[in-house]
Amino acid sequence: MIYTYLVRLLNVFTLVQEFEDTLKYIASIRNEAESYGICRIIPPSSWKPPCPLKQKNIWENSTFATRIQRVDKLQNRDSMRKMFRPNYHKKKKARRGTKAGFDHVTHGSNPVEPVAQEADFGFESGPQFTLDEFKKYADDFKRQYFRINDGKPVIQDSWEPLVENIEGEYWRMVENPTEEIEVLYGADLETCTFGSGFPTVSCQVLGLDEKYVKSGWNLNNFPKLQRSLLKYESSDISGVLVPWLYIGMCFSSFCWHVEDHHMYSINYLHWGAPKMWYGVAGKDAVKLEAAMRKHLPNLFAEQPDLLHKLVTQLSPTILKSEGVPIYRCIQNPGEFVLTFPRSYHAGFNCGFNCAEAVNVAPVDWLPHGHTAIELYREQARKTSISHDKLLLGAARDAVKAQWEINLLRKNTPDNLKWKDVCGKEGILSKALKERVEMERVRRDFLCKSSQSLKMDTNFDSVNERECSVCYFDLHLSASGCHNCSPEKYSCLSHANQFCSCSSGSKYFLFRYDMSDLEILVEALEGKLSAIYRWAKKDLGLYLTDHLNKDSPCSRGLPAEERKDFVKEGSENNRLFVGNSDVIVLSDDEAGDEDKKVSSCGINTPAFLARGPHQEIRDCASVKEKYNVELLEFGVVQSGKLWCDNRVIYPKGFRSRVKYLDIFDPNNICYYISQILDAGLGRPLFMVRKIFFFSYF
Repeated sequence: MIYTYLVRLLNVFTLVQEFEDTLKYIASIRNEAESYGICRIIPPSSWKPPCPLKQKNIWENSTFATRIQRVDKLQNRDSMRKMFRPNYHKKKKARRGTKAGFDHVTHGSNPVEPVAQEADFGFESGPQFTLDEFKKYADDFKRQYFRINDGKPVIQDSWEPLVENIEGEYWRMVENPTEEIEVLYGADLETCTFGSGFPTVSCQVLGLDEKYVKSGWNLNNFPKLQRSLLKYESSDISGVLVPWLYIGMCFSSFCWHVEDHHMYSINYLHWGAPKMWYGVAGKDAVKLEAAMRKHLPNLFAEQPDLLHKLVTQLSPTILKSEGVPIYRCIQNPGEFVLTFPRSYHAGFNCGFNCAEAVNVAPVDWLPHGHTAIELYREQARKTSISHDKLLLGAARDAVKAQWEINLLRKNTPDNLKWKDVCGKEGILSKALKERVEMERVRRDFLCKSSQSLKMDTNFDSVNERECSVCYFDLHLSASGCHNCSPEKYSCLSHANQFCSCSSGSKYFLFRYDMSDLEILVEALEGKLSAIYRWAKKDLGLYLTDHLNKDSPCSRGLPAEERKDFVKEGSENNRLFVGNSDVIVLSDDEAGDEDKKVSSCGINTPAFLARGPHQEIRDCASVKEKYNVELLEFGVVQSGKLWCDNRVIYPKGFRSRVKYLDIFDPNNICYYISQILDAGLGRPLFMVRKIFFFSYF
């Protein structure tokens, strides 16, 4: 049986220039490739990283553990009770391989019935090997299997069956087995213990090969690239942030699964025989799950979380008959296979080989990650990472970039990379807004202000906190009990279920108030005043701090004057917190804190100090119906005329102010304030009234 009728997926050949920026390249192919679920990426011919695992001392001396896989049981297995009975009706295909005196023979004719502790099917532990020993064992198995299967002797050692023949034989064994077949797989090997197939330090490479140590395609660097949200995860999670090795032999399998938290994954084949892949796009994940449950009902009855165990295959023939679009690719040495969010994938190895894999989470993964944590909550499944920690980390960095772009004019490449994910339609903005709205609903329904406490900054810095009921991550909020163990918490949804104490003993921990989260959402959407307020309150960013260090205004002063200026600026570096003469940007703020009239006059933007255009009578008694709308930032100029010890005056700054006429509060007035040029000792302002009309 040869599965060449399956649709072959997109193969992407890369150019050297495209290959330099890893995540940018992946983003460029996503629209086309994501519909396949998986994608083979073929690097430029010049990209040939050295593999430290081939060094003699590692090849011959480093050992790794294996797992025993029953290929004939990957799809067609009975319930655990039946599986543990001796099975005599199937012919056993024995294969021999010698390792340090160990005889690798499957004793299927006289099995020992194990005692089942749980109704779980898994892969048993196998013997340990060195790479040299496993290669000999794997090669010998493959030669013997296909020599016997074809009924003809192997003429020469270099003989290899066609990949299509291996594929057909594999699915024959999975679908309609006539014998027992066991293979070994060195899967999920921690690279921090055994070693990585990529160079990690300069001493492992020579000359020009040093570029591979820091390459974005080196899987040790891949998870924490500049635009990967996994960089906000501080712990080294094996398999997610630290790559795993996979040392395979013919027919060793990786069964249908999605990645943890529905993340991207990338797999690189260092050497050896091809690896066969099958993929189902994320949009069709539900179809595959339904087909699996339909055709394997007894297994799902015993193990509802069967798909999380990575121990079950279902042939492409059955999936296609159930209307599941499925795609295949053949990965050769030196090639990558990328899997997209929530895409199911499976496959097997065509012979001895070595691959390495890890996860990555660019910003476009966020909606998929949000779906995953809600599914995990429903299934009471443990999480691998803190989704909220990644989301908030990205949001805080994005606001900082917005602050530098809009207020400091720092249009650096790193800052500009955040621009396309912000704004009201930006994927980061929308992901945070959805999460904040969910948090608001739960807080409004469950929490009383009298029971709310500020979450300690280090609440989950050492160990991740999770709900004791559903294992939901508690980075953003948590519920505790004054009477129970201080280390026991729940999510807001299970605040009344995680212990039997009265509701009066419960309390709630919040990392941020809802008002702060709303400001963060508005800042990501591009609201200038929200950017300014979040940067000041959460990030501790003040314009005066930057003016003191490297502002064009400061650099334009002589050394002695600059010293005095810095000293004065330092004394006033909290200018935007409590100074009544300079109010924070408040174009359309809803909060009362910044929507106030100072004792001297109408609000002015944070850039501006009191100019001659603000000689207005005290209006503290006037009802506050006004706002300030920013029209143009202007350009920061160097020299003392464009700044003082409190404020920067950008040339060309324009704002439009709506306010009540203090002489006749029934009227609303508008005026435009603009900084024209340098004047006598200070910038020259121009103020002009636009119109006014009766409010009532």
